Amino acid sequence: MAVATDRYVDYRLSLSLVGTVVKYLAAAPLFPVLVAIYYGESVVPFVATSAVMVAVGLLLEQLSDDSDLGHREAFLLVSLSWLVIPILGTVPYLVAGNGVFTGPVAGPVNALFESMSGFTTTGSTVMGSISFDTHSRALLMWRQLSQWLGGMGILVLMVAILPELSVGGAQIMNEEAPGISIEKLTPRIQETARALWKIYVGLTVLAALVYFGLDAVGLGTNMGAYNAVAHALTTLPTGGFSPEGRSVEAFSPAIQWAFVPFMVVAGTNFALFWYALDGRVDKLTGNAEFRSYLAVMGLVTAALTALLFTGLGISGATPNVGTIPGNIEHSLRQATFQVAAIVTTTGYASMDFNSWHPVAQTVLLFAFFLGGSAGSAAGSIKIVRWVLVRKAMYRSLFTSVHPDAVEPVRVGDEAVAEETLRDVFVFIMIFLTLFVVSTVLLYVDSLFVDGIDLTGLQAMSVAIATLGNVGPGFGAVGPMNSFELFSAPAKLYMVFLMWIGRLEILSVLVILTPAYWRS
Repeated sequence: MAVATDRYVDYRLSLSLVGTVVKYLAAAPLFPVLVAIYYGESVVPFVATSAVMVAVGLLLEQLSDDSDLGHREAFLLVSLSWLVIPILGTVPYLVAGNGVFTGPVAGPVNALFESMSGFTTTGSTVMGSISFDTHSRALLMWRQLSQWLGGMGILVLMVAILPELSVGGAQIMNEEAPGISIEKLTPRIQETARALWKIYVGLTVLAALVYFGLDAVGLGTNMGAYNAVAHALTTLPTGGFSPEGRSVEAFSPAIQWAFVPFMVVAGTNFALFWYALDGRVDKLTGNAEFRSYLAVMGLVTAALTALLFTGLGISGATPNVGTIPGNIEHSLRQATFQVAAIVTTTGYASMDFNSWHPVAQTVLLFAFFLGGSAGSAAGSIKIVRWVLVRKAMYRSLFTSVHPDAVEPVRVGDEAVAEETLRDVFVFIMIFLTLFVVSTVLLYVDSLFVDGIDLTGLQAMSVAIATLGNVGPGFGAVGPMNSFELFSAPAKLYMVFLMWIGRLEILSVLVILTPAYWRS
């Protein structure tokens, strides 16, 4: 006899709070409205977006007036917010494309791809280098802004400003923030959210001032105030969108070097900067994950620099002046920049690394799987998980020799719970399984599309670029190319990968299980 089960997840409450988030986010399009007014461009796409967001928000809010946000409702709130907001984020692209131009983001599938890539800070794009000229400066600024809003986390922002979300704020932030968990810096979770956003805003302003300042003193080219703000908005969230078709290659070496420290900072746990500003610098310098993060980037950079400097990493068929063998500054800059961009999943490019030899590309592909620190804006697997895997493997070898020994895995001075280790291994296994399956699916799909001729390495780069929220890949999806040629089903599948990748997979997969919905 079947046992009746009751659905008890309050999905109406979750949808109602999604409406609240969307309603307040309707203020965001006002920034590109100001840009449009300044440059004499149409404000209609952004006014329409605000109107749609307010209308959808108010409608969803009517579903519930409850405020008791439980554990399961928080899962649903986070997952749905990161699906609904990118869908609404397509409005500027669709309205701007209505009868004005036939650019690549004018269609619904491409618009959704671009919007999801923006809010999840993936940086993959359907815009080719030529198509950027067909879009207004205001529309490109919306594209930049979407990444900045998604970087620290839209719901972290809402926890910081909305009292109705502060009660379940810790749960919301833990499900949304990339990494294992978010650290409570202050007694109240709302104050923690505000502290993180203050640091994020401050670093964004500093980046814009540095980029513009270098240009103002004659050390930069092609930057100016617009580009300085636009790139600051996508550096700190590790997004990688650029209004320039050739990404950061469009700027001088001095400005390219200036991007590197900000990308490294963006991939660092923001809580460590809070401690540093509070006078506890040792919390930053002594952090085991931070040291591992810098060490791994240093090792990969050294390997790529050697390959480029000696000429072993350069494809003879497509030489590039940025990789002349024997030029140490060029080799070091290209290697340093690209490693920082890929490890932190920022996804900028200082050159077209399609011109690199497959050996150098393979080294760079390794960096796609690293990710930045937990509690940062970076995507992919995260350094802290790899640190825990290495320590767990060492413990396994040690206890094989000393079976009676009790050897906890430690990060710094703290022992890591066995449950956490289990979750880390489960996450990595699911991540790698999805990567393998996605590589096969996207490779097979490319066989039926004209203009895409993927190798195995390139197919792997497509999968990890979207699932890991990295951005560009190799070959047809290289840093100076785009994802436009893929079929609509493939692009929708990549939208799904970007969505679950931003939320660390499990937050989305859990709501797809029957056990989540039934008592």
